[in-house]
Amino acid sequence: MNETTAAPARHRPTRWWTILTALAVLGLASRLIGLSHPTDSGTPVFDEKHYVPQSWQVLRGGWFAGVGGIEDNPAYGLVVHPPLGKHIEAIGLAVFGDTPFGWRIMSALCAVGVILLCAAVTRRLMLAARDGATAGAGAAGAPADAAAVAAADWAGLAAGVLALCDGILFVTGRSGMLDHFQVFFVVLTVYLLLRDHAQMEARFRRVAAEGRMADSSAGPRLGYRWWRFAAGVTLGCAVAVKWSGLYYIAFFGVAVVGIDWWRRHRFGVRQPLRGTLGRDCVPAVASLVIVPAMVYILSWRTWFSSETSVFRHEAEAGNERIAGWGLDFLPDSWLNFLYYHLSVLDFHEELTNSNGHHHPWESKPWDWIASTRGLLYYSQTSDTTGDKEVVLLTGTPVIWFLAAPVLLWGLWRLAVRRDVRWAVPVVGYLAGFLPWLLNVDRQMYLFYAANLAPFIVIGLGLLLGRIATWSLRRPDAAAGAGRLTAFWLRRTGYALGGIYLVLVVAVFLFFLPIFTGMPLTHTEWQLRMWLPGWT
Repeated sequence: MNETTAAPARHRPTRWWTILTALAVLGLASRLIGLSHPTDSGTPVFDEKHYVPQSWQVLRGGWFAGVGGIEDNPAYGLVVHPPLGKHIEAIGLAVFGDTPFGWRIMSALCAVGVILLCAAVTRRLMLAARDGATAGAGAAGAPADAAAVAAADWAGLAAGVLALCDGILFVTGRSGMLDHFQVFFVVLTVYLLLRDHAQMEARFRRVAAEGRMADSSAGPRLGYRWWRFAAGVTLGCAVAVKWSGLYYIAFFGVAVVGIDWWRRHRFGVRQPLRGTLGRDCVPAVASLVIVPAMVYILSWRTWFSSETSVFRHEAEAGNERIAGWGLDFLPDSWLNFLYYHLSVLDFHEELTNSNGHHHPWESKPWDWIASTRGLLYYSQTSDTTGDKEVVLLTGTPVIWFLAAPVLLWGLWRLAVRRDVRWAVPVVGYLAGFLPWLLNVDRQMYLFYAANLAPFIVIGLGLLLGRIATWSLRRPDAAAGAGRLTAFWLRRTGYALGGIYLVLVVAVFLFFLPIFTGMPLTHTEWQLRMWLPGWT
């Protein structure tokens, strides 16, 4: 197959906005229709039973009035996640009340945001040159040709459809749990970092065009990077939902600095490492470490303001563990804050199989690679008909079965061909996967893999965008075929990608009953149990 070429043509933003609008409408319909089903006799299901009461208490505690608004309910022994996710969920409760729709609406809206962000990130990556310089309007200054824009729009559409139809993103996005809030902030961080990258490319190109690149052996100063600052804010929000957001601070921080070095090297800076260390690293630490830390602490504002918060007065009560630290110079509120965090850390470290914590639906990181072990959210069997109503968390097979090959391809493109676009899906996936391998004794579940799904989707979108340039018809071939045949011969890649997306939609619709709790006969249920790890 040959890759097609095309002459430069004017950018067509209307097509892209039409695609985004269509994805938003489909996302809202898929995430909101039937959102109130199922429930456990009108109460939350699965781990919603933890977060919905805590979110309701946040609301009742006066969060919107600026006081209280923190979990002090001792029913579960210890509140083990930061407050931001519950604060967001409380917005839905404030508008729609303590109802199933109110529990889940904010997660569903974030799920629609994830679909759009996956599409936007993939399109922006497709419009980037292999050296990492973004093409297109307002970025590097060189307009993309019609074929490149069409392929980018197609890749964005493909990623949006994949995110729309993935089972893990679908189920977690219709649940009153915390996972999709973090997914949203992680993918939003990626988008903001890409905007920062495009802006830095434009600045370097301007300096090069003005002949000022050699003015300093370290390369140019870049000014304040507001997109990166915004990424620091969203990273802080990711940590303020769940501590696993720390992994993304580490991985994204290293990746950003590495790309900063690569940019200086590529533009011919005489001492790119010196320039990176002196002019990029310190601001990067400020934006991607200090800013997230400040956002995280700010998310605990209501904990400090409430007198009934968990562990709010441990130091005043003479807690022996706190007394042994020798940190009496700190205010009691900060000592209590540290004690709370150490207690949460103890909880997570002790939640291991070797300590007797076992769950029939737990899984390990290697089970997440192809989603070979599911997670049962809800199950009910009718006493009269024998029909089953089940919500099973598992990835759409035709997406997740391709995850490992696509990411290995991306790793090869990144390491061997130096195609830095693939840093997004590869680094993003590894940030959500590798840290869990450090303690496989810990009790884990498939919903931890929700953060992996967007990067699988983005990787597949990039691959489909590349395939879109394939053509079975050579540009110099004689015009002997009919118009329709010639049309599809020129667009072989689009045809192949379209067939795959139709398959994805068909498989998603086939599995939709076990994603939403629709009644199924035993035979219908068995037809959907493709793997032993799903039962």
